[in-house]
Amino acid sequence: MARSCSNSLLLLACGFISCAVAAPPSPKTSATTPLSPLGNEPIVVDAASSEADLARGTGEFSGITITQGGVRLQADHAHGSYPVDFKNSHWTFDGHVRIDDADQHGSLRADHAVVDFRNGRIERATATGKPAEFEQQRTEPAQLARGRAEEIAYDMNDGSVRLSKDAWLSDGQNEISGPLLVYNIRAQHVQAATAPGTDQRVHIVITPQGTSTTTVPVKPQPKPNQ
Repeated sequence: MARSCSNSLLLLACGFISCAVAAPPSPKTSATTPLSPLGNEPIVVDAASSEADLARGTGEFSGITITQGGVRLQADHAHGSYPVDFKNSHWTFDGHVRIDDADQHGSLRADHAVVDFRNGRIERATATGKPAEFEQQRTEPAQLARGRAEEIAYDMNDGSVRLSKDAWLSDGQNEISGPLLVYNIRAQHVQAATAPGTDQRVHIVITPQGTSTTTVPVKPQPKPNQ
């Protein structure tokens, strides 16, 4: 069972890490997951060049930029549906991949990304890199939350960023690292987990203002089924 951080001093010191160690929640089903906040905003595709395989219904794009509302996706190369259709499609992006979400004040940078579109909306992006990097400009307090991992999955339905494989996250003052971190960018809330039966650890570094760095040992929690 997941364990919440109940110690008020730890909560105060952790700042944005409002629940430092807990098993991430189970994925929501389509019946309960809200639609993307992008609504019916049009999707605009701009590319330096494209090449279509009409027999397979796919296209290759270079220097591509895709925008929808406040979301902007850029990459050196992309492979997706052709004619371009975002009702239910699966795209891959390579080379200097960048996803910016102006509404959430966040951005994601990676070497490679797979993006799913559902019902004309950008639904989910799974980015990989050495490492892939995420950041969000927080408003209260005004700090920059940053994260990195070999794989980062950004779900625009629930506003979650899932960092796995050597994951690290910081609010500019405090840090948390482990095999799996889930950050809700709307609530600015972090959860962490480790795989059962392993010696994996969750590591938290708390740096109170005006004092030296303090390391808090944390008992690992079971990792949810993938």
